[in-house]
Amino acid sequence: MNQERQSLNYPCGPAPEPGSAVEIAPGVLWLRMPLPISLDHINLYAVRDGEGWAIFDTGMHTPGTVDAWQALLASDGPLGGLGITRVFATHMHPDHIGMAGWLNETLGCELWMTFGEYMNCRVLVADCGRAAPAQGVNFYRRAGWEAKAIENYRVRFGGYGRYITPLPQGYRRLRDGDSLRIGEHDWQVVVGEGHSPEHACFHCPALQLLISGDQVLPRISSNVSVFPTEPNADPLALWLASLEKLKRQVPNDVLVLPSHNEPFKPLHARLDQLHDSQHRAIERLQQKLLEGPMRAVDLFSVLFKRTIDDGVLTMATGECLANLNYLLHRGLVQVTEDDEGVAWYSSAR
Repeated sequence: MNQERQSLNYPCGPAPEPGSAVEIAPGVLWLRMPLPISLDHINLYAVRDGEGWAIFDTGMHTPGTVDAWQALLASDGPLGGLGITRVFATHMHPDHIGMAGWLNETLGCELWMTFGEYMNCRVLVADCGRAAPAQGVNFYRRAGWEAKAIENYRVRFGGYGRYITPLPQGYRRLRDGDSLRIGEHDWQVVVGEGHSPEHACFHCPALQLLISGDQVLPRISSNVSVFPTEPNADPLALWLASLEKLKRQVPNDVLVLPSHNEPFKPLHARLDQLHDSQHRAIERLQQKLLEGPMRAVDLFSVLFKRTIDDGVLTMATGECLANLNYLLHRGLVQVTEDDEGVAWYSSAR
């Protein structure tokens, strides 16, 4: 596709510092929180909602995020000393949901999210303090992990909940197609899959805005992974279908408000980029597998431009397996296991 037609623009200027805000539409604020990982920030959005603000995503529970929230909520802060009416969570990942319990306990604001995201979050938080399950060990050994990586997995298991304050015991359920009145405008819920089980995006036709969460990002692509809990899943097909759904349901001229990088437009150009890039990756993988049987860990260089170290090994493995499962489900590759339970993939041509 012509690169000029695909170019994106970023009309909102520099990102706000943590604890500050930038107004990007009438009654809509862009906020940013720090993250203690290589992707060092997450964007949040505040929408004026009657006498207070509706918040979209919360940040990860860290001292820096608590400080930023206290600055935002101060009487002379960017939120004008007004309360928070509701917290909308796009999905369950710690940088999006980590402060929801803190906000609920501190301010009494209700949490709104989809059933799949809420329940999966509750389940994963419950892993804190548990030993790594044999299924998980076997899953990563099957992908080709060495003994040191397996031991790191055992040590780190249950870490998901360390950056999440306890969720409220009750919540308001969001469903695909819901229409929500937030302040003076209606917002439509558009649910996608692949990056997480039931990811909610929020489209406001009147303001021409789309809060996209991690489903559509301008400079990076969403991590789409297979996990030990569902080793035969096909999340990549779900994610690609969700890109098509967004293109059908949301106009091209919206300002997209993503969770990472900067607000951008046009939407459809980025959806096309993501679609085309993913299919190129699939084609590269198919070509590589013509050379003979390989493990998942042998295929990282085909899919990723960066070196895969311990910090991103789990994500890289999950994403590589998502690509391989996509091909397996379509009969384009085949897999065998050796005597040690390691999976070897090869072309089915």
